[in-house]
Amino acid sequence: MDLPTAPLRFDVITLFPDFFTSPLATSLTGRALQRQIATVHLTNPRDFTTDKHHRVDDIPYGGGVGMVMKPEPIFAAVESLPQCPRREVILLTPQGQTMNQPLFKALSTEYDQLVLICGHYEGIDERVLNLVTREVSLGDFVLTGGEIPALALINGVMRLLPGTVGKPDSLKYESFETPLLDYPHYTRPAQFRQWAVPDVLTSGDHGAIAQWREQQQIQRTQQRRPDLYELYSSPDSSGL
Repeated sequence: MDLPTAPLRFDVITLFPDFFTSPLATSLTGRALQRQIATVHLTNPRDFTTDKHHRVDDIPYGGGVGMVMKPEPIFAAVESLPQCPRREVILLTPQGQTMNQPLFKALSTEYDQLVLICGHYEGIDERVLNLVTREVSLGDFVLTGGEIPALALINGVMRLLPGTVGKPDSLKYESFETPLLDYPHYTRPAQFRQWAVPDVLTSGDHGAIAQWREQQQIQRTQQRRPDLYELYSSPDSSGL
């Protein structure tokens, strides 16, 4: 199995590096890191403060509720990193573009280094945007910080890297690879309580199985994600 010539480098700027310890050590992500398919480096901006209290936040100019992350530690943290030729500096913020599969594909193929800045408190000093090349959001809601979105992005991108998933073909048939959602999956036992596996899946007729799965994809998408179904049924639809 072909592997990248150099591992994709993730640099996470976070006030809480311990937050990443367990998630990055488990499942496919942990195995990918062990195999050097990607690397993750955690940098705490607090280590770049110059005052005795190591303050990374201050009150906002103009008044308002909450505290704002100061620009100096974040700039210093990012500027301390090695710089790969194809680098994207991403701020995790509710104001950014929403994560989706096409974004993960682009990040997994077009860059050598992804720098992820995790915000906290009321927000980050606007001048930090001078470092940023892309703003990304997990969704239309607010969390306590950028660590959870950063983990989601790392996981979504890393699983697309060659060598992470044992059967690469499985990536071709997932939800969001086309405008259609995934079809239902079943395994043994064939009968569980009052629910049985659909007969077509045990028929051995691969043509009928493929047709059933496509029908299920269309039906699910129409019921659960009418927005995606509209994209799928559009005459000029070319996928996601």
